[in-house]
Amino acid sequence: MEEINMYLDEARDMMNKAIKHVSGELVKIRAGKASPTMLEGLMVEYYGNPTPINQVASVTAPDARTLMIKPWEKTVIPDIEKAIINSDLGLNPQNDGQQVIINIPQLTEERRLTLVKQVKHEGEQGKVSVRNIRKETNDNLKQLQKEGASEDDIKRAEDKVQALTDEYTKKIDEILAKKESEIMTV
Repeated sequence: MEEINMYLDEARDMMNKAIKHVSGELVKIRAGKASPTMLEGLMVEYYGNPTPINQVASVTAPDARTLMIKPWEKTVIPDIEKAIINSDLGLNPQNDGQQVIINIPQLTEERRLTLVKQVKHEGEQGKVSVRNIRKETNDNLKQLQKEGASEDDIKRAEDKVQALTDEYTKKIDEILAKKESEIMTV
């Protein structure tokens, strides 16, 4: 019984991580408003090494349509611009010699629909992860049954795993719905 609870706790932890991952990926998808998190994961060539942008500059959003990137060293400005241009963010950086300024354009209807597709794809990836965790946990439970655990205990545990799967799938759907409405709101 103790091992069963261990597997259930492990499944819950892994499903929480799947939710966090989906949320983290969705934060990177811009919804038309400027946010420093849009540049999370962007790597800048810094002395020959790819370095996260937040380690070479401060990124702020002074208003809903502008991002300001103030590098610690002015010599990094061209590298920051290059990283932004080469990313798939579709942003056009400009610099004033001191900092990089990005004006966030209004999203077109077509771009919004593309972003919604991207959101749904990320959500589906999260759901696949949750279902894989369910399968792995159920396999572990079946192994316990072969090792002598009672059939009733295993059946109850499998029902709990399914309830967890349903709960976390629903959470992913809620996160997706919120992000979709954020993107589609003009």
